[in-house]
Parts: sequence; C-alpha cells; structure tokens
Amino acid sequence: MMDYFPVFARLTNKPVLVIGGGEVACRKVDLLLRAGADITLVSPRLHPTLQKLAAQKKLRWLAESYKSSVLGDYYQVWTTTDDRELNTRIFRDAQQKRIWVNAVDDPAHCDFITPSMIDRSPIQVAISSGGASPVLVRFLREKLETQLAHNLSLLAGYAGKQRERLKQHFNTVDERRHFWEQFFRLPQVETAKTEEALETAFTSLLAHPDKSQGTLWVIETGTETEMLTLKALRLMQQAEMVLYTNEEAQAGFIELCRRDADRAHCQLGDIAEKVTSFLQKSVRVCVLTEKGSTPESMVQLCVLHNGLVLPALS
Repeated sequence: MMDYFPVFARLTNKPVLVIGGGEVACRKVDLLLRAGADITLVSPRLHPTLQKLAAQKKLRWLAESYKSSVLGDYYQVWTTTDDRELNTRIFRDAQQKRIWVNAVDDPAHCDFITPSMIDRSPIQVAISSGGASPVLVRFLREKLETQLAHNLSLLAGYAGKQRERLKQHFNTVDERRHFWEQFFRLPQVETAKTEEALETAFTSLLAHPDKSQGTLWVIETGTETEMLTLKALRLMQQAEMVLYTNEEAQAGFIELCRRDADRAHCQLGDIAEKVTSFLQKSVRVCVLTEKGSTPESMVQLCVLHNGLVLPALS
C-alpha cells in the first residue's frame, strides 16, 4: 500500500498561503514561485530574501502572526514554522475549510509532502520516502542526476513541437512510438545541444526510417533484482512483449519491465514457438527465464535473430 499517491499539481496563478518567514520559507517560496503560484505570506518578520521578493511584488506579505481568519480561498497552505502546536492548529483550521496543508518536517500534519526533485523541465523526476529516510532520498537523487542527460529539457521541448508533424507521417500510435524510440537512441540526438541538430536527425530519420525486424532478448533472472545489469534493465524497458516462466519467483523482475508492454506466462517447452510468432510480426520480445533454465532452442533463436542471452548474476 502506498503511503502517498504521487501527483504533479499545476500551481500557475493558484492562491497559495505560506506561514512563516525564515530560511525554510525561503526555500519553499522559491519553488512555489518557479511553479507560478500566487503567494501570500504571513509572518511578523521576514528573512531579507523574502523582504526583497515582497518589495518586488512577487509575493503578498501580511506582517502579522497567524490567526484562523487569514485562511481564505486558498489552494494550498504551507506552514514553515518549527512550532508543533501552531502546526497542529493550522492543520485543523485548514481541514475544516478543506484546504490541503503541508507542515514542513511534520508529516503528521501534512495532507501532501514535497518530494526531492530532479528538474529538467518539462521533464521532472520526483523521489520520496514518505518522510522515512530523507538522506536515502538525497542519495538516490544524486545517483540519478549522474544518469540523466543534461539535454533532456531540449529533447522534451523539441519532441513536444513535433507531435502533430509526426501524425502526418505515421497513422498509428505504435508507428509513432517506434519512431520516437529510434530517434531518442540516435547518437547525434543523445549529444545534441541545439534544436538545429535535433531537426537534422529528425528529418533524416523520417526520410530513412529504420526497418528493423523483431528482436529477441533472453534475460536469466536470479534471486535479486538489484543484480540485474544496466544493459538488462535497458533491454527490459525496450521490449514490447515480455514472456516469463515463473510468475511468483519472477514478480520483481516482471515489474521492472516496460509498463505498457504486453506480458504473458509461458511454459519452457512452448516458449520458442511463441517467440517465433512474435518475431515474424517484428515485435521486440524479452524472455525472462530462471537461472540456468534457458532452453537450447532459445539460444539458437537468439543467434538466428542477432539477439542476446544475458545470464543471471545472482
């Protein structure tokens, strides 16, 4: 069961109330301004950074202590104080008005929490432990930062502009998806720094699309999903059809496969025949077999179709 349901909220021009005027409020106000929120801040005193923002009319400042009458028709309330008793009062007042509240570092009085974020707008990655381990979340964010390309903003912005253009060339969702998957894996796209470079790659691929046939990957699953290689994970995310031999034992591995891929259980004795039928339809197939159980027929199919067999590491 999830402790929190992940959701991205549109705050552009939404009225948001921030209570508190210290360093914590500075951090939250910065994020809210970047999201376009219409901010009212309540605090007898303000941090110099917030004073400057108030002077620039980037937020509305009420120079007073919190009282329940300040709660109006707000979309969200953020309390950045370290006063637990005050947080509790604000939380109860806001609940009566059905306003969502976030009390910083006080999960018991939060209707929602803010995750750790990697911002490559419009691409955003959010990570949360539900407040259980902020240090672990920070570690994961740092690790992901090294894996995500710094030109993601450029790629996402360009791709968004080409959606209607691509519909003129490809009639089906599957055709367009194949094109984008080929496009994003082009070396010149992965290293692109300008829209002009992306446009050159885009028009070239449109003129000469990859007519590749079906592809087969056989990945042996061990006892731990963490022992999968990065290559195995990447291939599992590319597959359109996932066949597995033991649903109970391989549940964690199946979960790591591409979300929109078709999935089916298959007996080892029937798997070669099923795979052959998918390959004839130009489908990319990933077969999950248990450690040491890959049949010779699957190895031969991989050789025939230039596929791969990746042995288990655990």
